[in-house]
Amino acid sequence: MSIEININCDLGEKSKHHSNKHDPELLEIVNSANIACGYHAGDEETMNQVVEISKKNGVSIGAHPSFNDPENFGRERMNLSSSELEKLITDQYEILQTISSNYGENVTHIKPHGALNNMACEDIDLATTLATVIKKINPELIYLVPTGSKMEQAAKKLDMKIACEIFADRNYEDDGNLVSRKKPHALITDPELAKKHVLKMVQTQSLNCHSGKQIPCEIDSVCIHGDNISSLETAKSIRKNLLDNGLKLETLNKMKKFI
Repeated sequence: MSIEININCDLGEKSKHHSNKHDPELLEIVNSANIACGYHAGDEETMNQVVEISKKNGVSIGAHPSFNDPENFGRERMNLSSSELEKLITDQYEILQTISSNYGENVTHIKPHGALNNMACEDIDLATTLATVIKKINPELIYLVPTGSKMEQAAKKLDMKIACEIFADRNYEDDGNLVSRKKPHALITDPELAKKHVLKMVQTQSLNCHSGKQIPCEIDSVCIHGDNISSLETAKSIRKNLLDNGLKLETLNKMKKFI
């Protein structure tokens, strides 16, 4: 039996910080799309575009909710109350669900963006609030979380449908956290290195830390970023390498563990 794996990508992130010109090509490579809902990037036009192309390519649709901070692309930390967080996540889910339903599609997963995601990875109370809100929106939603994070722990306690992700183009510290973008070795920009990095992690179900240490974990999905030209090449080489090594690529909502 071949191992199932999913490739996900953050899309529709058109803003002054980010171009979305590679979105149509990325949607031919990935299995699941995390779509910006207009709060850190994107707008109604980009949401419509990504949903339409996703439907055509059989890509599953996810909401990528963020702090309402387009100025900083959702990367600045903010402290919100539980009720503010509930409204923040629910409103963004509903915006995208309304657009998706116009195409006969549904939002089937949620993956928080940027600082919101980073904060919840470290803070079990925030992680629990997010998980509770997402389960309340729809208990069938798949929650896409960084593997080994507090987000995974909180979602497990609530018995949610959880998909654990690794990052294709990022290095890991020995504690399992991502190497800070402020450090020179944070990003893996060489497609050859990235594809080996990903295959090893998926096959061994463990994180490869920059030091060489391996941390056992669950891996259901690989996140690729679409920010630049090398990420497009990286995405293609990762997809091909996974298929060449006998893995089965699947949308999140069709993975056996969720059916």
